[in-house]
Formats: sequence, C-alpha cells, structure tokens
Amino acid sequence: MTDDAERCPRCQQPLRAGAAFCTSCGTPLSNRSARNARNAREHAQIPGSIPVTPGPAAGHGQGGGPAVPSKLELVPATAGKRLAAAVLDWLPPVTVLAILLALGFAGITRTQRGGFIVYDTSSLVLFGGIGAGVTLAYVVVLAILEGRSGATPGNRLMGIRSTDADGYAPGGGAVFLRGLITGAGVLLAVVAAAAVVVFQWFGMALLILGPLLFLGAAWAVLVVLSSTWDRNGKLRGWHDTAAKTLVFDVKAGRNPITTGGIAGPYSFAPLDLPPVQQVASPLAAAAAAAAPAPAVLDPNQWQPPAAPVNQVQPPATVLPSAVQPAEVRPAVQPAAAAQPARVAVESSPVRQLPHPDDDHDRTQVRGDTHAPVTVAMLRIRLDDGRDIELDRTVLIGRNPAGHPGEESVQLIPVADPGRSISKTHLHLLAGNGGVWVTDRNSTNGSAVTTPDGIRTALAAGEPTHVRPGSTVHFGDRSFYLGQA
Repeated sequence: MTDDAERCPRCQQPLRAGAAFCTSCGTPLSNRSARNARNAREHAQIPGSIPVTPGPAAGHGQGGGPAVPSKLELVPATAGKRLAAAVLDWLPPVTVLAILLALGFAGITRTQRGGFIVYDTSSLVLFGGIGAGVTLAYVVVLAILEGRSGATPGNRLMGIRSTDADGYAPGGGAVFLRGLITGAGVLLAVVAAAAVVVFQWFGMALLILGPLLFLGAAWAVLVVLSSTWDRNGKLRGWHDTAAKTLVFDVKAGRNPITTGGIAGPYSFAPLDLPPVQQVASPLAAAAAAAAPAPAVLDPNQWQPPAAPVNQVQPPATVLPSAVQPAEVRPAVQPAAAAQPARVAVESSPVRQLPHPDDDHDRTQVRGDTHAPVTVAMLRIRLDDGRDIELDRTVLIGRNPAGHPGEESVQLIPVADPGRSISKTHLHLLAGNGGVWVTDRNSTNGSAVTTPDGIRTALAAGEPTHVRPGSTVHFGDRSFYLGQA
C-alpha cells in the first residue's frame, strides 16, 4: 500500500508504485519511471515528481497494468521448444501410469475351474484405477494452469507461452480441444486397453496395445511438429489452427499475455497528452483574501513627518464645540500649541476593514481554483483494422439500430459473413474513464479480456465497465479499447 501522497490526480484513488495508469479511471500517469542509482546520485529530484524505487526494465507492472518490456517484438515458439515442453509435461504422468499398469498386469493370476480358465484381474483393476485417477487429476490441473496463464511446467522451463488469437490466455476450451487432437492416438490405445480387460484378451494384449501406443505417441509428435509447415509464417500447428491458438517464445521476445496482447498497450508509444495548464494555487488565493487592504487616508488627517524638522510648526487650530470665535494663542508657546493637535488626532476614529471571519451570517461561494481537467478521448480498434473515435453512446452490430427514443447514437456496423454477431450486438456508454459495455441479448454472447489476460463473459442486459487496454469479444469479432 502506498502513502497518501500517491493518488490519482483525477479520481483521487490510491495508486500502486510504478503504475503506468490509474486502475480506477484509466488516466495515464507521467513522471513515475524509476531511475538507476547512477542517475539518482548525479541528478537531484525533480520538484513535483513522485520518487519510486528503481526496478527491472521489464516485467509485470506493479499497478496491475502492463509494464513496458525491453523486447517489443513477438517471437513464435519453434517446434523443438514446443516438443521439449510437451515431453516435460507428459513424462511424469506417463511414467507413473506405465509403472502402475505393469504392476497390475504382473498381478494377474490364472486358474482353471470346471474346464474353464479364469483370470483374476483384481490387481490390474486396482493399480490401473489408481493410475487413471492420478493421470486424470494431473490433466485437469495442467489444463487449468494453461487455460488461465498459458504456462505449464514444461512451458516455463522452455520459456514459451500459449495464447489465443488475440495474444491473451487461451482459456480452458481451447486447451481441451488442442489436447484432444494431440492425444487422439493415445485415447484410442486407452479404449483398446479397456476392451482387453473387459473381453479378457490378455494373450493378445501386447500385440494390440503395443502398436496402438506407438502410433499414438507418433501421432502426438507429428501434431506438435506440424507447426514447422505452417504457410502463414506464424508457426501454427494443426491443433493450433483448430483451437485458434498461438505459442510464443517469451525469452526471445515479449510475453503478450502480460503486455496487452498481440497489439500491445498504447503505453508502448508516447501518448499525445494535452499540454499542462496553469492552475491557480488555492494557498495563494487564501493568502490574498487574508491580507488586509491598504487603508484609505483622510486628506485632513494628521500625517507624521518623513524626517524631523527643526523649524517651529504653526499651532493647529482646534474647532470648539460651540460656535464662538477661536481663541488665538501666542506663537511663543509651540509646545503648548502642539498638544491640542495631538489630542484631536487621537480622538478621530481610525477606519478598519472587517475580518473575513466576522461575516459569518452569510454563505459565500468559493471560486473554482482548479482548471478543468481535459479528458482523453476513447477509441476502438476493430480486428479488421478500423480505428474509430467513440461518441458518448455507441451501438455495434451487423446492422445496428437504436431502440425507439434513442437519439444521437453512433452506429458502427461490422461486416460478418459468418453471421456470428447479432444485428445490434453491443451498447457502449462512455464514462468513468472507460466505457460501460452492455450485451443486448445477442445470440452468441460477448466477453471482455482485461490487460491482465483474464477473460470474463458478459451477462446479457447488464452493463460492465471496461477500462482502456481491454479487448471486447462479440461473436467471432473483437475490438481493442484505447485512448486517443
């Protein structure tokens, strides 16, 4: 948790150290990059900047948003790394399953009763069930890990990550489909093994299961290596094409899951931010209000001389209260004549300005001492390459049209030959530093993928706030939300 000084200048929400933008309203934050120790010793701190602790040049943004990596290029994973990662992932469960099945087959006994040969397969059922349960649990955990983060133990060791077509976490459905295609031969061998146990073909078990296991392993290797023959240059295998997934080398390039997907966040390039405006300081306004105004001098009021004068001043004339001729005093008494003048000056009231706190009976309206905050315009980049600046209210669909009474609505039609999106699919309302996205009861639904790679399905008819840097999916189409 940060101290009270680190708050968003727009919404006043607490910020985490090193954040590139406010996670509440999406306002970009400047002058927050850390400097190394050499620059910190040579240069003094810039007035008005927020000191941060020096950190690595690349990695996760501490504020929850994507950090600027040192490598901006995307590098597809080679077939060799993908095969090595698959071997590392599947070697432990296959080894455990093979050992348990061997123990089960070794424990099968054969007895002859009434002229029939009876096989006791209780050991095979026991050890085979344990091996199948352990393997199934391992597969489920592995699929969840890869679906949420694109990383498995083998992927981490080889430095690769699995993503969807937009560069975010692939999701459980895509991972399941890829595994089903890759392990189709192994699944066939498992079905054959079950048939051997049910029909008690133990004499032919080796002849049946041996070739099937070999063919299943060869098919899995062929599917993984099929990325070598991808014509699009993306090194996509057959299972990747079916599941619409990609695999990237995060050691040679950047990790798209943590850096804003394939398109990358807008923070990679300098933003055209509005110029800094002069803001009147509230402290200066308060000091000016508290300072007393200069008193207005009466021209008839006595003023002290600028310097002492040696000449004898003429006597000041004091008006009596009654209408009588003034008594003229001799000029030989200058000291006595000066006394009435001093008394007259002291008796005249001195006009003072009222204190601002004395006028407590009236409520005074305080002037706006802050300049208006310039709000960055929001833009969307569709997957067909169009870049559109958003109005306050937007409708997106195959042929969008507003409800009766909806006026001043921006309509964005999206071509969809496959008819995966509805006529009016999404309703967008700008606000709170982002947009409120509502699915208008579409047929195929909608989803939002945050900059962290988390994908969430949208409930029909319920507005969901989407911040800049996120990707909105509707049908088979999508758009990226950013700031102008």
